[in-house]
Amino acid sequence: MIVALAVVITAFIGAVGYQSASSSAASPIGVGEAAGAVPDGATVFDDEIPAVANLDPDLLKALRRAATDAMEDGVEFRVNSGWRSPEYQNRLRREAVSTYGSEDEAARWVATAETSLHVSGDAIDIGPVDATAWLSEHGADYGLCQIYRNEPWHYELRPKAVDRGCPPMYADPTHDPRMRQ
Repeated sequence: MIVALAVVITAFIGAVGYQSASSSAASPIGVGEAAGAVPDGATVFDDEIPAVANLDPDLLKALRRAATDAMEDGVEFRVNSGWRSPEYQNRLRREAVSTYGSEDEAARWVATAETSLHVSGDAIDIGPVDATAWLSEHGADYGLCQIYRNEPWHYELRPKAVDRGCPPMYADPTHDPRMRQ
């Protein structure tokens, strides 16, 4: 049991580290802000950053309402990743294959450009941990839901969640039918 828990914690820390490293505008990926890289410290209010400006307007509106309310609790939402160009997404996928050793394992963390909701502007990765904890508790009130159990930073808009609560999470993107195109 303890060994299994250690494996899960190690995988989570590795994923958070990979996600954080892959989202920085200064990352070794070589893709700039115009393609969706996010500079350190970006928030959901930074309209001049394409990763924020190119998000679905309804998602952005819900995020901004939630972020404003979270500030009252002393919590600030930082954008780790938002909208991404297909080229940037493909690059992230290639790097994930290299990091995780196979297409199947990479698919647990990074979608293809054809299936990524970041490319369509319908997903955002939020940090730091206190922001994701706040969204975990209050996100449904704004229609913001964590979709994947293995990605506590990844949120999408689910308007019905305001009345019904968030839908059950998928274990990871490989269990999401939208990723099987």
